[in-house]
Amino acid sequence: MNVKLIDPSGDVTPYDHALAAALARRGADVELITSRFLYGPVPAERGYALTELFYPLATRLGLEARRRRRAAKALEHPAGMLRLRRRLAGADVAHYQWLRPADRFLLPPTRPRVMTVHNVLRRSGAVDAARKMDAVVVHTRHGARELERRARVASERIRVIPHGAFDHMLSLPDEQPLPAELAEVEGPVILCFGTVRPYKGIDVLLRAFTELEGAELWIVGRPLDTPMAPLRELASERVRFVTRYLAEPEVPAFFRRADLVVLPHREVDQSGVLNVALAFGKPIVMSAVGGFEEVAADTGAGRLVPPENPGALAAALRELLADPAARDQLAGAARAAAEGPYSWDEVARLTLDLYSELTA
Repeated sequence: MNVKLIDPSGDVTPYDHALAAALARRGADVELITSRFLYGPVPAERGYALTELFYPLATRLGLEARRRRRAAKALEHPAGMLRLRRRLAGADVAHYQWLRPADRFLLPPTRPRVMTVHNVLRRSGAVDAARKMDAVVVHTRHGARELERRARVASERIRVIPHGAFDHMLSLPDEQPLPAELAEVEGPVILCFGTVRPYKGIDVLLRAFTELEGAELWIVGRPLDTPMAPLRELASERVRFVTRYLAEPEVPAFFRRADLVVLPHREVDQSGVLNVALAFGKPIVMSAVGGFEEVAADTGAGRLVPPENPGALAAALRELLADPAARDQLAGAARAAAEGPYSWDEVARLTLDLYSELTA
């Protein structure tokens, strides 16, 4: 089967490469059509084709030129969608991973069309384009309900396929060590990883952490639309911030060092950080919202707490820090989830089943 995976902006680049590799292992002829990734290396050894079709000019601009790069991408995007039509010749399936709202008018005619909406709650443009698809993939049952409600996509066109655990991070050839000041830390570490945004509840976590003793909290990720000054005011001297984008080779060291991973979100559909934590077999404390509830219910990989409740979050963290056996139980469930229902082989199997149904 000839499969074209399309992610113009490289919005979910690690997912793109993991899915492409898994589909190729199952015998599909896969081409990933995207743009040059600016934030680190991509897999050098691939069983699939990689075509960097989009934004040839914008991706030449440096990372610091964010506004200029965004403007250049807006100008280049229509031309890229026109070039895409030629690349899709002979494809059995065109599977989109990201689109702009106006792309519903620029879509190539190749059918069937599939689109993965990676975050139904925060991807309004993708939700608009979903109406033009023959099938729409979401990662959670919660996402399926939200997509049906928000976009009026018929339930029979929605397929729930989990996001795979990022197990490739367990064996990166160029893995980097922790920064020296963090490598010297002794005692338990609670890790909150990922871009800092208001909906992720970092303020709730900082309030909860004031009730804990004997551990450090590391908040690691680039702030987006979030002023850091109020968060720093809530932080004690046992909180460390790493407020920059981390390239993939830098990530594993943080998860290997963490004793607990915490996801204190106010709302969520699914989370890439959760899928890194599963791969590393980490005990996880997460808010009882959206897709997090499903992971905990289906696999036991995670302790749930009410959202926006610092007291409940502090109690869960305190209990797990004091109970190595409970942490080990959660860690084992995380590893089992990563090797089973959240493995990329299972994701590829379900995805190819969908393609077969659409092309039959």
